[in-house]
Amino acid sequence: MSARRRVLVIGSGPILIGQAAEFDYAGVQACLALRAEGVETILVNSNPATVMTDPDVGGTVLIGPLSLEYLTCVIEEHRPDALLPTLGGQTGLNLAVALDDAGVLQRFGVEVLGTPLEAVRAAEDRGGFRDLVVGIGEPVPESAVVEHLEQGLAFVERLGAAVVVRPAFTLGGGGGGFAHSLEEARERIAHGLEASPIGQVLVERSLLGWKEIEFEVLRDAADTTIAICGMENLDPMGVHTGDSIVVAPIQTLPDPVVQRLRRCALKIVRALKLEGGCNVQLAVSPDGSDYRVIERPRFKLGGERGR
Repeated sequence: MSARRRVLVIGSGPILIGQAAEFDYAGVQACLALRAEGVETILVNSNPATVMTDPDVGGTVLIGPLSLEYLTCVIEEHRPDALLPTLGGQTGLNLAVALDDAGVLQRFGVEVLGTPLEAVRAAEDRGGFRDLVVGIGEPVPESAVVEHLEQGLAFVERLGAAVVVRPAFTLGGGGGGFAHSLEEARERIAHGLEASPIGQVLVERSLLGWKEIEFEVLRDAADTTIAICGMENLDPMGVHTGDSIVVAPIQTLPDPVVQRLRRCALKIVRALKLEGGCNVQLAVSPDGSDYRVIERPRFKLGGERGR
């Protein structure tokens, strides 16, 4: 850490009561840990009503829009050595990718701490993540990556079943939803394509009524990988995790099933070469005999939960 004297931390912006408080907690702990090592922290957040925007915590605190333009100006003026984007949920991840795509990080020599952006891109790309999971032998629902409405409708017609629409690179499941008919699918897919910043959605078979299970996983650069805990949503698939009660440890599944799901979560994190923390979400059939990987990982030291 001695070579990195100044680190830019991206906050998550506004949060909802009862949801995403882990962003602020994780950001506070990260800033305190960095400053304890003698590293100056520069915190950018559009939301002043958080603990992390206290100067005693965040160091140099900048209240401003969480946008590519503003962060470019911050980097140009303050010249951080490194960027820590994984504490701002989807907002921080999207901005880090945008800064990299715009050449800002390379131009000013800013290193990305934690999970490499290549892993972020691999997980955030709906089709790429689906292919990665299938490639390591884990099951996913039947699905299609869609960039045009007609593609999505053709898949729904072939499938002949209810679907869920998942836009790429959106926060908290924004723009997605379930569709039980072709007309509902038309509306959902069109809305999802508009909501996704890259104009991409994943249309997949609905697993309404299945149990929803989540594992919190950590991996370091030496491939030491552990599952911190397994959690179970009180509500079945179809209720957003942010609106559901989650209990830990998993209560209603036998240990052999839990261990099978745990091994799946560890395989996914290793395949992504993640460095840091994330969660992996899975759906389990009501009788516990089958499961599917249902969502790309959410990166964290506190990340954004949700479908």
